[in-house]
Amino acid sequence: MRAAVFLTTFLASTVEVIEMVIIVVGVGATRGWRSTIVGSAGGFAVLAVLVVGLGAALVAIPIGILRLVIGTLLLAFGIQWYRKGVMRVAARGFAGVAGIPVTEEAEWAGAGMDWTAFALAFKGVLLEGLEIAIIVVSFGVAAKELGLAAVGGISALVLIGGIGLALRGPVTRIPRSVLQLIVGVMLTTFGSFWALEGLGVNWPAGDGAIPGLLVWYLGTALLYITLERRRLLGFQARA
Repeated sequence: MRAAVFLTTFLASTVEVIEMVIIVVGVGATRGWRSTIVGSAGGFAVLAVLVVGLGAALVAIPIGILRLVIGTLLLAFGIQWYRKGVMRVAARGFAGVAGIPVTEEAEWAGAGMDWTAFALAFKGVLLEGLEIAIIVVSFGVAAKELGLAAVGGISALVLIGGIGLALRGPVTRIPRSVLQLIVGVMLTTFGSFWALEGLGVNWPAGDGAIPGLLVWYLGTALLYITLERRRLLGFQARA
């Protein structure tokens, strides 16, 4: 029974941590790490306050409303990056070689905070962290093994978070135009999923619908990239 509690909370939490890490690493690689890390830390701080303050009452948090709000915001940012990524990859190609001139948006280099990176990281960490906490509390209280369930959730966070940290270097070597497209696809995918889930949509297979959305948005992006490259390079479809 104890092993089942640990394994269940670990695996369920792993799904949420993967989503969290994808958002944080993607935002950090495209917008800069300082503001992303500060935003992530802020999300964890608020999460810690909620967990300590509410405890088992966490299950009463209206997570649907939170998913709707955060999903809508992620979708708004994601669509912008999705569009820019499509246009830039169409101009440069996936190798990142400049073919047709296009204005490159510089990574945030100001002295102040990049609030876009901060907000995206903060919201991603807070939402996914709350879902992990609810998973831990739900399974832990039901099985009367709250401590063991917490260990399962924390283990998933440490393991997947460590993998994400290790991938930070390789990710930053991806050409910015391609990376912006990837992050745009990811944010649009998660934003769509969470926003509609917040509206009460029951996705087929639950979180298993996320890969399907990902394939859909990626396939659509590749189609538009192909069409845009043909237009930019002066090709015309044969009659």
